[in-house]
Amino acid sequence: MQKGETLEVEGKLYTPDMVMGPKRKGIKVTYCTDTRPVKAIAAHAAGSDLFVCEGMYAEKEKEAKARQYKHMTFFEAAGLAREAEVSRLWLTHFSPSLIRGEDYMPGVREIFPKACLGKDGKTLKLDFEEDT
Repeated sequence: MQKGETLEVEGKLYTPDMVMGPKRKGIKVTYCTDTRPVKAIAAHAAGSDLFVCEGMYAEKEKEAKARQYKHMTFFEAAGLAREAEVSRLWLTHFSPSLIRGEDYMPGVREIFPKACLGKDGKTLKLDFEEDT
């Protein structure tokens, strides 16, 4: 019925306006890991309420390693989040060599203010936006 179809049950006609609430934007979550930053990621993530993206390396001196092993840095992920105009960014898929990821977040937040580090068990309640 979400697409405007009607339904007849036992001789009674049901229309979308009888069972559907007001139209609203859906919730969009995008997850991306094990890749270099490419334009297609920003296109697919566009407008996401939550963008979960790898940030294998935080240290700027490891950018060459990120390229070599086909991963992203925190800063590249933040750039994708900004380009895609997402609501929130969770960085994930960290290198085992990363000790204090939070130390790099001020620089990341200069690129994308609503960035944070993901962790096991992290949760977030995403609510539908109500049309007004």
